[in-house]
Amino acid sequence: MKSPIISTATISLEAAQELLAEARRACAARGFAATIAITDAGGHLRAFERSDSVPFLTVDVAIDKAWTAASFGMATQQWNEYMAEPAVAPLANHPRLMPVGGGIPIFHEGRLVGGIGISGGTSVQDHEAAEEALRRVGLAL
Repeated sequence: MKSPIISTATISLEAAQELLAEARRACAARGFAATIAITDAGGHLRAFERSDSVPFLTVDVAIDKAWTAASFGMATQQWNEYMAEPAVAPLANHPRLMPVGGGIPIFHEGRLVGGIGISGGTSVQDHEAAEEALRRVGLAL
């Protein structure tokens, strides 16, 4: 029998904090303040920051974007496209699923290690800032 234990990889606290700082810079470069959430591969919050000037709704949105991205290892903007499919549309009722651009899974050496979610700009700005932050810290998209 194979081992009943499966080891998982996760983003380190140091890497999550570095990613958070890069995401803050990427948002500022695009002219908006944001809430930024980084989860581990299981969707648990690893690092978080809410800018002083953003609405409180961005908190749950950013966390749920990161959770959604980590859940299946795909960007939240892809979920938005899937919601148009009748077989997938019922998932829109899941309380944490956030099918809005700005959430991207985090991969390292081909393994899912977490998710990043940004909320504060448009869905396109949020997505682009998350991509830039991941590139700057050398994590695969």
